[in-house]
Amino acid sequence: MSCKEIMTDELFEQLTEYCNRSDNAEDNARRAEILGFGGRNIMIAPGAIIRVPDKSKIGSNIFIGLYSYINGPVTIEDHVLIGPHCALTAGHHKFDPATQSFSARTNNDYDNSIVIGQGSWLAAGVTVTAGVKIGKANLVCAQAVVTKDTEDYAIMAGVPARQVGRIDPVTGKYHWFSKE
Repeated sequence: MSCKEIMTDELFEQLTEYCNRSDNAEDNARRAEILGFGGRNIMIAPGAIIRVPDKSKIGSNIFIGLYSYINGPVTIEDHVLIGPHCALTAGHHKFDPATQSFSARTNNDYDNSIVIGQGSWLAAGVTVTAGVKIGKANLVCAQAVVTKDTEDYAIMAGVPARQVGRIDPVTGKYHWFSKE
């Protein structure tokens, strides 16, 4: 089915321009308001999908980047930056030996919630898996896959993510383990 079958050329052009030019403070704030996150200085960039059961668990002063995906019981504390193309998926599917396949629905055998600690920054393409708590003021480097809880002030990188440094909470200075 082509776009001409579902919308006019003019509307298609407007939507295309909107998706490519609307990553600005005014539009990002409006997007947050429309999605029910208004009044807390939350900015949501184009293409981000946020499907959380409790919107009150999303704090204030938060930026959610282009095309990020947040799904399930996720808590995002205050002053968090989430870069583009991040995935926070708080759920899992259980393998069924009888059907030799995975369940179509999320299975809640354990606490699969995700918590992103206050002041953290998830750089571009970060994935946080179900059941993980990111500590306070973490820097999670681009493309990292976080599969375990992290300490406060950690610098995490890699697949799976491991701690590669720490942030001094007093000075803000980064300390890289490979350089010490």
